Amino acid sequence: MGFKKDFAWGAATASYQNEGAAFADGKGLSVWDVFTHEKGRVEDGHNGDVACDQYNLWQRDVDIMSELRMNAYRFSLSWPRILPDGTGKVNAKGLDFYDLLVDGLLSKSITPYVTLFHWDLPYKLFLRGGWLNPDMPQWFADYAAVVMDRLSDRVDHWITQNEPQCYIGTGLSGGLHAPGLKMNKKDVLQAAHISLLSHGRAVQAIRANAKRKPVIG
Repeated sequence: MGFKKDFAWGAATASYQNEGAAFADGKGLSVWDVFTHEKGRVEDGHNGDVACDQYNLWQRDVDIMSELRMNAYRFSLSWPRILPDGTGKVNAKGLDFYDLLVDGLLSKSITPYVTLFHWDLPYKLFLRGGWLNPDMPQWFADYAAVVMDRLSDRVDHWITQNEPQCYIGTGLSGGLHAPGLKMNKKDVLQAAHISLLSHGRAVQAIRANAKRKPVIG
């Protein structure tokens, strides 16, 4: 069995699990920044403050990808790195990092596949109700529009959310993931509903603001 010539050979990471620089250059807190620093939440007190340090080592990482002959890299953006409060003022240095990463990937003929959200909800939005707040779809769409304005002239492949069963189910029902809640079934289902609405609004925002024809998943 062979592979098509356009087969995507790549790897995938997630912002909190990979970037580090958890408190650098104006980044806001995410629910994972708070959760992992609460005593007893994570074995041996481990956290993602440094993680793989891609924020500082991205050039080396891109070189390794090229050496491995990867032609695709899926990574997620840190919402609170771009919008420290989840809404409102944009953190230019946060977007600068993703600018550099995307340009570095393209310089090595590696296609970026960008996920808008992989679990690390801005803590400021959690304090405003998070996935139970009916304004969340608009907040997420506004965030998507900010990203489109900066990166969609070079990025074609977009993913809105990663694994709702984790950040809704394990995070809000099971209590094992950030923010570590055990809500009742009614509230969990409502949060899932709002998450799906947020996905839909983000798709609309991507289509309306992308500078190149997007491929959305």
